[in-house]
Amino acid sequence: MACVSAPVHVGPQGRIVLPAELRRELSLAPGERLIARVEDGHLVLERPDDVIARIQRRFVELVPRDVSLADELIAERREEARKEAEEA
Repeated sequence: MACVSAPVHVGPQGRIVLPAELRRELSLAPGERLIARVEDGHLVLERPDDVIARIQRRFVELVPRDVSLADELIAERREEARKEAEEA
């Protein structure tokens, strides 16, 4: 992607307007929602679908392919229920 930059001003109520050239570069439509976060002192704006994809990639990197987090959670819950039943 080409590096496009443009000045952006923060209004009195904290609102910012993205200049048309930036909206065009990102194919942003009026009314489209973005998620804002601060990363290393930078403001980052992302589409919600991109946030979900980034988080999913992070989990793929952290969890081995042969591990099912759902199965592990179910096993943990069953073990907790078994222990509670024994204590009762």
